[in-house]
Amino acid sequence: MRTPMMLAGAALAAGLALPAVPAAAAAPTPSPGATPVTRAGTSFLTATGIAAGQPVRVGASTGDHLYWSFPASAGQRHEITATVSLPKARTGASTWTVEVFDGLRRRQSCTAGAQTPTVDAATGSVSLGCTLREVRSWAEPWSADPLPGTYYLRLSVTELPEADLGLPVDVDLLVSADGDGSRDDGELKAPLVPNTKAGTVLTGEPAAAPAEQADGGFGDLLPDLGSRWIWSTVGGVLAAVAGVVGFALTRRPRRP
Repeated sequence: MRTPMMLAGAALAAGLALPAVPAAAAAPTPSPGATPVTRAGTSFLTATGIAAGQPVRVGASTGDHLYWSFPASAGQRHEITATVSLPKARTGASTWTVEVFDGLRRRQSCTAGAQTPTVDAATGSVSLGCTLREVRSWAEPWSADPLPGTYYLRLSVTELPEADLGLPVDVDLLVSADGDGSRDDGELKAPLVPNTKAGTVLTGEPAAAPAEQADGGFGDLLPDLGSRWIWSTVGGVLAAVAGVVGFALTRRPRRP
């Protein structure tokens, strides 16, 4: 009877000594009722706007650069997950990347996630991820800390055989946000949103040139006197005077 009790006590002590294994973090899920996005932009200016929790599913081709944008507030921490379904007819391995930029187009670092994975020709899909740092309410001008404003996502392939360019792929992407909205001891004057106002287009006819003088006198033939004409005249006079003086100094007297 004593031996089983000793074994049970040893097992209990060993169980208490083992560190607790943390549960696996749940994968981000779309928000209930969110409308899926079925398109993507091809540059920063044409990036498709999405919201946190809004699923994205688009068809594209290998070699395309896909852009999306989403808003971020102070205290939030964003996680980007993407899955690219690849065609079977491929000739070699490929490397994919997901990048995040803030409103000033500064690239933001990821604290977790497979940001640049490589898959061989036999793999049917590739998973990418990026967990951003918590958005701050203010930061020093020289720092690259994430600040409130508009953020950009770019999904692209960086390395692949030339023969695989243009093959069709399907992209599933999701941006999730969490955080209690806590703020630092400061406040940003304005969100980092790029200026997309390129200016106004003039639609009216240009103003007509002023009518010429109709007197036809000698004054019409003279050019308008400006600073250029004044300095040109002064320079000509000084050059003539310098020439006369120089000739007088260098001229030899005639012999009788």
